[in-house]
Amino acid sequence: MRPTDASVIVTYRCPMHCQMCNIWAHPTKADEEITPRDLEKLPRLKFINITGGEPFVRDDLDQIVATCYRRAPRIVISTSGWLSDRVIDLARQFPDIGIRISIEGLAVKNDELRGRQGGFDRGLNTLLTLRSMGVKDIGFGCTVSNHNSTDMLALYKLARELKMEFATAAFHNSFYFHKHDNVITNREQVVADFVTLINMQLREKSPKAWFRAYFNMGLVNYVNGGKRLLPCEAGTMNFFVDPWGEVWPCNGLEKQVWQQSMGNIKQAATFDDLWNSEQAQQVRRLVAGCPKQCWMVGTASPVMHKYITRPAAWVLQNKWRSLMRRPARLIDNN
Repeated sequence: MRPTDASVIVTYRCPMHCQMCNIWAHPTKADEEITPRDLEKLPRLKFINITGGEPFVRDDLDQIVATCYRRAPRIVISTSGWLSDRVIDLARQFPDIGIRISIEGLAVKNDELRGRQGGFDRGLNTLLTLRSMGVKDIGFGCTVSNHNSTDMLALYKLARELKMEFATAAFHNSFYFHKHDNVITNREQVVADFVTLINMQLREKSPKAWFRAYFNMGLVNYVNGGKRLLPCEAGTMNFFVDPWGEVWPCNGLEKQVWQQSMGNIKQAATFDDLWNSEQAQQVRRLVAGCPKQCWMVGTASPVMHKYITRPAAWVLQNKWRSLMRRPARLIDNN
């Protein structure tokens, strides 16, 4: 099966000092990072997420975006918004680009968690400027860690007022984040706030919001230590390319559990050679037996589309409950 989604980690350089992510402490060297020419080997896809580190530290990001648009019709860049002038300049060049600015709370909490004073104001001002330019695919991305879940609800309300997208995550441990001590210690509060968010999303008129409620139900399940709501098909439906060109099934791998590359896109003659190699098949076998129960958008979204009847059944049931002013029914997948 050919993949539909990819994430390209173009750099580990980053101006932020986030508490839940140590990428900034392990920067890549600019002359070692994957090039636009390397990315010409990517297959035809439906969606590409360009991420980092901070993608906008790349002086050739416009060339990377142009290459990715020849491989997929939809591109979204995940960014801190700190390099606002560069974000705005790129959006002028590619007005259909998607921009998700990572904001972890309101001003005080965001700047505390992301380690740079003024980060909230700069990120929000960047989004408002993009909106004034007519860029439509813009919004917030919030990673819930310890003690910012209540701020998540305030950010959701702000996104609704501004008519912007709102994406969520719960922090994880992985080689990608260079973190092994991300543990939610106030689980009851975090779960309660996610449940509040789910019920708010189910009250919206947009079907997209209802399916995001299902995704957030998956985060509740993850925080509670349950099994994934849908099969993990990392390395089949999606893949990640790191700054050195290594192709990984996902960004949730840990050396102490298992971590194996599917191959290197720089070294492969074609992407098909890499994708169909015995090394890639071995990785898929490892994914099938993976003990981690990650629930991140990069691996959840493709299988939500593939197994649409399962999330759709939950959505229909719980949208009806919402209309009856009853709370969503939680999924206990322990």
